[in-house]
Amino acid sequence: MVLKEGGVFEKAGCSLSVVYGEMPQEALAAATERGVDRAKGLKPGEKVPFFACGLSSVMHPRNPMAPTMHFNYRYFETDGGVWWFGGGTDITPSYLFEDDMRHFHGTYKEVCDAHDPEYYPKFKKWADEYFTIKHRGETRGLGGIFFDDQNDKDRDAHFAFSKDCVDAVVPAYVPIVAKHKDDAFTPDQKAWQQLRRGRYVEFNLVYDRGTVFGLKTGGRIESILMSLPETARWEYCHEPAPGSPEADILDAFKTPREWV
Repeated sequence: MVLKEGGVFEKAGCSLSVVYGEMPQEALAAATERGVDRAKGLKPGEKVPFFACGLSSVMHPRNPMAPTMHFNYRYFETDGGVWWFGGGTDITPSYLFEDDMRHFHGTYKEVCDAHDPEYYPKFKKWADEYFTIKHRGETRGLGGIFFDDQNDKDRDAHFAFSKDCVDAVVPAYVPIVAKHKDDAFTPDQKAWQQLRRGRYVEFNLVYDRGTVFGLKTGGRIESILMSLPETARWEYCHEPAPGSPEADILDAFKTPREWV
């Protein structure tokens, strides 16, 4: 389901995927951090019978003062008896409001702490690393949590954590959008938002694990590319003015910070 040209959201989408069949081993490697291990016992070129399901959403607000949000939570299993959970929720602002970041990260820290006190620092660091645009030397946004290959507890425990993470999306994100959806902004600030959305596109098309998996398994293209913003912009050798709000958040993209 996709919403376009809304009063608050320029583009927003939600997707529920349930897929099964056989996939190339390279698709399995793209789908998980330990893809090589997941194909043990298979001959070279042999396809992997699998089942996967996932719930994902992305919200791109119209106002550049309101951040983009994305979440994805998924479950994989193969006929060989291997299974794992993965996912995360992350936030991508164009302008930095530190109180908003403390609220967003603080909400997810509470969720993580309720399940395992090691989760938040581990998954926050994982998000900062996973959402790095390597060819730019900066992150897509200001992180959140990200995890993959989780099968060290029983399935119900991992499912309960993923469910609580999904339930936290609204309290973590909606108050921030409500706070900024009517903020005044200039054409230059809108242009900066479009430049940052260009970075969003670069990450999703080059590095995003779900996008690569979908393309390698012959998924529905419109669903795979649902997360892309409706509009984006690139400028040659663009650098924000020193000391500007744009330079401040770019520094946070280049050097991830701790928010809680």
